[in-house]
Amino acid sequence: MPAIKLDKDRLRVLADWFAVAIAVALPWSTSAVSILLVLWALVLVPTLDVEGLKEEVLTPFGGLPVLLFLLGAIGMLWATGATWHERINGLDGFLKPLIIPLLAIQFSRSDKGQFVLLAFLSACVLLLIGSIVVAIWPDLPRGSRDPGVLVKAYIVQSIEFTICAAVLLDFAVRTARPGRWLGAAAAAGLGLAFLADVLFVATGRTALVVIAALVILFGVRRAGWKGAIVAGVIGAIVASVVWTASPYLRKRVSSLYPETVNFLKHDAATSAGERLAFWEKSVRFIEAAPVLGNGTGSINGLFAKAAVGQTGALGELSANPHNQTFAVGIQIGLIGMAVLWAMWIAQAFRFWQPGPLAWIGLVIVVQNVVGSLFNSFIFDFTEGWIYAFGVGVLAGIVKGDGAASRGDLAKTGEDTRAA
Repeated sequence: MPAIKLDKDRLRVLADWFAVAIAVALPWSTSAVSILLVLWALVLVPTLDVEGLKEEVLTPFGGLPVLLFLLGAIGMLWATGATWHERINGLDGFLKPLIIPLLAIQFSRSDKGQFVLLAFLSACVLLLIGSIVVAIWPDLPRGSRDPGVLVKAYIVQSIEFTICAAVLLDFAVRTARPGRWLGAAAAAGLGLAFLADVLFVATGRTALVVIAALVILFGVRRAGWKGAIVAGVIGAIVASVVWTASPYLRKRVSSLYPETVNFLKHDAATSAGERLAFWEKSVRFIEAAPVLGNGTGSINGLFAKAAVGQTGALGELSANPHNQTFAVGIQIGLIGMAVLWAMWIAQAFRFWQPGPLAWIGLVIVVQNVVGSLFNSFIFDFTEGWIYAFGVGVLAGIVKGDGAASRGDLAKTGEDTRAA
């Protein structure tokens, strides 16, 4: 029987278009993303070569996500209080960073990377239109209970829109010059529309902290610490205007204080109170097994056990400590926490270079780090896959552009020597 010969070139093209399809589906559907991820992996894996994979994994950028996953996999062995179903579910969160080096390899050799970025932006533009429509006509049927949100939840939508706004406004600043005013104005207008939705329609308090961090980061990238000061001052002025103009935003932010007080004084199960309760318990869980953790998949059982006999926020059950560092530390200890932060730092360094694509990569890393202070963004479905796909695809594009540039320079040098 003749052996089946794989056409790797066709598989590579198919894998690229599956990645584009995933980017389109991410803001809209979890089930579609899950199906497309499987198809993407099935066609990508046969195209990978051992040497290229080894080269990427031996870098801190590509190796640390793999190490984090391996620690999560090994951690299943000592999760004695968890069923194997819980252990496997716990490992699912560690799977997302594992695809980062695969995507970096894929898009270092592909010219479709920017199609992935444009696909995600286009999907978010449609989602923005849907958000405005349901904000005006809230009785329309939709897939979310949150006001001003068409599908999923306000936390997810506000993070997606924050990323888009940061990218578009940076593009507007970069292209604002004679002859290109129209493109810059269009990018600025769309970016401000995304930002206005976050601030006036569906506000995630995590997104507000992310916006503040990105404003400072933008200033630092433009002009160092002086730029950070200028950006901070301008940001504070804009925030004051928005605070005055948006009763909805004032309500969202000002509710944080009474929620905290009600938890501290009355053990009320408020949003802020639950987070404080989860964090307090998380620290105790990590203290009980500081080095290697309690095992992958142990979070649910630990919180269930700690809630026995408790009321209010302290009696709430959770499989999510609402902090990515705690979510890793509970399961695989201080070693896992160190690998997590080393991974984030390596990714930030990968994108700490000039250029609009590097800025997008830095935006995705920073929003994930800052957002993960208040949520388990890597383990959350949409936020986690946006992070993994964004970082992986952009790393591949940046690496591919760098290789192409080095090739052009080498060719130029050869031509010069020949002349």
